[in-house]
Amino acid sequence: MRGLLLPLVLLGALLTGCAGSSSAPDAPSAWLKPGTRVALPPPTLAQPFSQQQLLNAQVKGQRHTMMVLLNADGQRLTLVGMSPLGIRLFNLVYDEQGIRSQQFIKLGELPPAAQVLADIMLSYWPQAQWQAQLPTGWRLEDRGDRRRLYDDRGALISEIRYQTSARRQPVSISQSAFHYRIAIENLDE
Repeated sequence: MRGLLLPLVLLGALLTGCAGSSSAPDAPSAWLKPGTRVALPPPTLAQPFSQQQLLNAQVKGQRHTMMVLLNADGQRLTLVGMSPLGIRLFNLVYDEQGIRSQQFIKLGELPPAAQVLADIMLSYWPQAQWQAQLPTGWRLEDRGDRRRLYDDRGALISEIRYQTSARRQPVSISQSAFHYRIAIENLDE
């Protein structure tokens, strides 16, 4: 696999194929780093939420911007990606049946939809749900305004920073293993 290039996914679509195509459900798993795959936690949440976000990603010196509508209703996670001009790029649903995505614009080779979900879920889902999914020796730590994922050798894989106002909201994701950074602006506030 070429790596987790979430910003490219967030700028285009979630799967390769023809514009307007729809994919069959995927197994709910994703790469944490090259060579380490993990099952995603179930899509259920005790406290449902909805977010409108503006994402600014940096990958290999390039900047990308995209709007995302995120809805976790307690039973499923729905993600809609749009260009800054409001053009719909993709839809994604993760529920008890698996991951289904629909792409509207083709932008070349992109990683699976589960890679996008891994970062979203790592940001929002409870630490205990994630820790149960992680490989032996991996750990997820929450301290103050940061959540950090470490591999079995103690190397920092991912760091999520939060705004700590009335509700804990992610404001950035730094992924060391796949070399990208995403700044998140929550538009609901």
